[in-house]
Amino acid sequence: QVQLVESGGGLVQAGGSLRLSCAASGRSLSSYALGWFRQAPGTEREFVAARTWWGAITYYADSVKGRFTVSRDNAKNTLYLQMNSLKPEDTAVYYCAAGVVYSGSLTGDYWGQGTQVTVSS
Repeated sequence: QVQLVESGGGLVQAGGSLRLSCAASGRSLSSYALGWFRQAPGTEREFVAARTWWGAITYYADSVKGRFTVSRDNAKNTLYLQMNSLKPEDTAVYYCAAGVVYSGSLTGDYWGQGTQVTVSS
């Protein structure tokens, strides 16, 4: 079992930055890649970014490449998402997830409760 708790969401103007954090706990954390998904109202949840435990391999959705950076502090069991050059279309609830990397995305075996990110124009 893995527990994930997100923090760091909020309201920011377009062009601004935010950093999300995901504190992970549980057994066998090193067995999982951690990542981020987001869901805007009326849309399906979509993959944003992920990072493996070993090898620090990262994966990004095309829509965030060059603007978002996913990092992981294994000693603190914490995943981060640094979001720069934010756009109104980045507005969504952001979820932390643990799973296995598959086809450039991440299986959502475990989920956090989500944190709201709102980007004003």
